[in-house]
Amino acid sequence: MATEYGQGYGHGLGFPERGLPEHGGERRHRLPAGLRAPFEARSWREFGYVLLSLPISIVLFVYGVTMVSLGAGLLVTFLGVPVLAAGLAGCRGLGALERARARALLRLDVADPEPLRMRRRGFMAWMGAVLKSGTSWRSLLYAVLHLPWATFSFVVAVNVWAYGWALLTYPLWFWVFPVWAGQDGLQLYGDETHHIYLDNPFEITVTALVGLLFTLATPWIVRALTMVDRVLVHGLLGPSRLATRVVELESDRGVVVDTAAADLRRIERDLHDGAQARLVALAMDLGLAKEKLAEDPRAAARMVDEAHGEVKTALQELRDLARGIHPAVLTDRGLDAALSAVASRCTVPVEVTVDLENERPVPAIEGIAYFTVSELLQNISKHSRATWAAVDVWRVENRLMLQVVDNGIGGAGSADGSGLAGLAERLDAVDGILVVDSPVGGPTRVTAELPWRTV
Repeated sequence: MATEYGQGYGHGLGFPERGLPEHGGERRHRLPAGLRAPFEARSWREFGYVLLSLPISIVLFVYGVTMVSLGAGLLVTFLGVPVLAAGLAGCRGLGALERARARALLRLDVADPEPLRMRRRGFMAWMGAVLKSGTSWRSLLYAVLHLPWATFSFVVAVNVWAYGWALLTYPLWFWVFPVWAGQDGLQLYGDETHHIYLDNPFEITVTALVGLLFTLATPWIVRALTMVDRVLVHGLLGPSRLATRVVELESDRGVVVDTAAADLRRIERDLHDGAQARLVALAMDLGLAKEKLAEDPRAAARMVDEAHGEVKTALQELRDLARGIHPAVLTDRGLDAALSAVASRCTVPVEVTVDLENERPVPAIEGIAYFTVSELLQNISKHSRATWAAVDVWRVENRLMLQVVDNGIGGAGSADGSGLAGLAERLDAVDGILVVDSPVGGPTRVTAELPWRTV
């Protein structure tokens, strides 16, 4: 179960090279977000999304309602079913375009929903798959629900945007009223006897300031409106929770299969290169000793003594190999004793605290917890340059929590390709989580969370 790590912090574990500061991070802006928002590309993309939503939602609504109504009206004949299936299929296609639009303008990455599942080929099978698919009906629901929201968001966004920029630029065009409209300025209030115009410098300045507030608020109002669009697209046009869970389980199953295959190859390699090779050499030595027993008893005794040493070495290698598969102390005495044994082999002092109230999870979870701590302690021994470490194990409701802390040089990370990334994948295969907190200079704190399952 041991994950292969690199030779140093900067290789196998995703650690930065010691002495080389990392550069990067988020780009710093001189202007605060509130002032630069009206000019950011994101704000204009979101405003463009709202503008396009109204005509597109009209097309979606008209198509969806028309096709479903036509199909439902023709259900008394054979034509109703294929018309209804064609309408739902069209809604699925339009939903794909909406996902692409959200991906381009809102930067919303929504996975494609599950494809149609047809047990056999043919038009009838396709028609049945379309009608049974939840994605088809969710796409139709999106086409119906999006029109009223798109209308509301379009009206709000366009009015706020137009009024904001119009008031902000009022000092540039207020002269139009006395020249072309025959009035002093923009009329704020008027009845039969009184008229209030924005025509003096103070009123013009206040108008521009009000327009500035509207202009600065517009991007955030539009962003709030598009949040509802994000929810609609993600909830109705994306994959269902069940389909997402199936994909996760399929991926986890692949990880488990690959891990098991890698472990089998490691065991086979260790047996072939270690104990098996020693046993073959031992058999040859004993054969030579048997031949020399009558001719040279002393040489035979020396060879037997050497063979005895080889037997001890082979037994030790077999014990180590068995401990790497599943240690007997874990089965017999649980995590407390097993982790204490692992800690005793670490190159730095390790304080182990296990608080499970004499309860034990299922052997599979217990084994994963054991090997997780074992690999983390191996990492500390090889790379951390620590002088102290601690292991804490406890239970929180239906979760088993593990935490390994050391006072080493830090800088650990779970980037792709690192040893910690492989460990995180193994935990994810059983719905576990691995969190790494390791600033450069230390300390390093690795927290693992596993599901608590009992027999």
